Amino acid sequence: MKKLTLLLTILLTQQLFALISIAPVEIGVNPGYTGSIATSLETKRGNTDKDNYKLAFKVNYDNNKNFVTWAELSGEYGESNEIKDTNKLYLHLRHIHALSNQSTRAEAFAQIQDDEFKLIKHRLLGGAGLRFKLFETSGEGKGYLGVGGFFEQIRYTSIDPKEDNFRANIYFAYSSTIGDDSTFSYNIYYQPNTQNFHDHITAQTLALQLHIYKRIFLKFQIAYDSDSVAPMGVQKYDFTQTTSFIFDF
Repeated sequence: MKKLTLLLTILLTQQLFALISIAPVEIGVNPGYTGSIATSLETKRGNTDKDNYKLAFKVNYDNNKNFVTWAELSGEYGESNEIKDTNKLYLHLRHIHALSNQSTRAEAFAQIQDDEFKLIKHRLLGGAGLRFKLFETSGEGKGYLGVGGFFEQIRYTSIDPKEDNFRANIYFAYSSTIGDDSTFSYNIYYQPNTQNFHDHITAQTLALQLHIYKRIFLKFQIAYDSDSVAPMGVQKYDFTQTTSFIFDF
C-alpha cells in the first residue's frame, strides 16, 4: 500500500479532532483496505507532573472505481499534578463518491464527539456536500473546494442550553507530495450557523508528514481551534502542539 504522509498541523478552529491525516482522500490511490495507527505521549516530572496520551485509529476502503469510505476514532487523556485536565473522544465516518465529472466528488459524513473540559456531553452531526478539484500542479500539488452543510446536536454538562443547529460547511484543501514519502497539506474551514452567522466555527490547518522507517512516520502538529459562541466558562479557543508516531498497515 502507498504510505501515508505525516503532518505538521496548524489548526485554526477545525471542528475535527483528526490526529492521523488532514490530506484529502482520493479514489484509487490506495485500493482495498488500508489503515493507520497514531500515538502521542507526553510526560513531565519535576516542578510540574504532566501526563498526556493521544491515540487514533483510521481505516479506509477504496473500491478503486468510484468511491472510498473511511472512519477514524481518536481519543485524548491528560493529567497535571494528578488532576485530570484533558478527556475527549472523537469518531468520524466519511463516504466520498465520484460523479460523472471527474473533478467533482459527492461527500457524506457523520461524527460523534465529546470533550469534558469544553463541557460537551456529546456532539452529534451528519451532513453532505460536494468537493471540487480546483487545480493540479506538475509537482503533484492538488487544490480542492468543498461546499455543503450539516445538522448538529450539542448537549452540555453545564447549564448551557442544548443546541440543534444547521451549519454551512465551506473549506479549501491543498496537498502536495514532497519526495516519495512525505506530504505537505493545508486546510481552511468556515462553518457558520445558518440561523445566526455570528455563531461560527473556523479552521485552518497546515501539515507535514515525514517518513522514518518502512511504515513508520513522524508527525508534528500544531492546533488552534475556536468557537465564536463557546459555553459559559469555556474559552473560545484552544492551542496545542503535538509530536506523534504513525504506523501504516
